[in-house]
Amino acid sequence: MSGADQTAKLIRMANQIATFFHPYPEEEGVSSVAKHIQDFWTPKMREALAAYCAADGQGLDPLVLKAFGGRDRAEPRAA
Repeated sequence: MSGADQTAKLIRMANQIATFFHPYPEEEGVSSVAKHIQDFWTPKMREALAAYCAADGQGLDPLVLKAFGGRDRAEPRAA
């Protein structure tokens, strides 16, 4: 699987998580997305998504971007 395919898969997975938390109040949704990614994703997956957020973030749900604290955070912020 190419790097672009892996990135697309991570974006899809992160957006699916965010979609689940859309009905929640925004702050709770953001912290829940961050907690899920921190608890269930491998460090390599988190690092790849963080790098994508920092470099571009195109196509990511706003809850995912906020969970990563914008473009300057390397890890999901603490829940």
